[in-house]
Amino acid sequence: MEATKVGIREFRSDLAEFIASSTPVAVTRHGQTVGYFIPTRVQVSADLASLQQASKTLDQLMAKHAVNEDDVVAEFKVARKKQAVKNKRT
Repeated sequence: MEATKVGIREFRSDLAEFIASSTPVAVTRHGQTVGYFIPTRVQVSADLASLQQASKTLDQLMAKHAVNEDDVVAEFKVARKKQAVKNKRT
């Protein structure tokens, strides 16, 4: 696969586009290649499966301990307020 050649300034300014691409990029400086960027394929399906498994585990733990989403949010708010007070003291 042929690498696209781009200058380092162009590479920096368009980095998000190069990351989303599947084409390797030869990064040049003053016409000389200084490095290669080879984007990897995102494993969306594997990430999604991991998140689904984590969700199932969380649901099971919450059911086991008789906790609902409102309880979790309330506990989080209390912990956040305590941390804010602690941060003000230091």
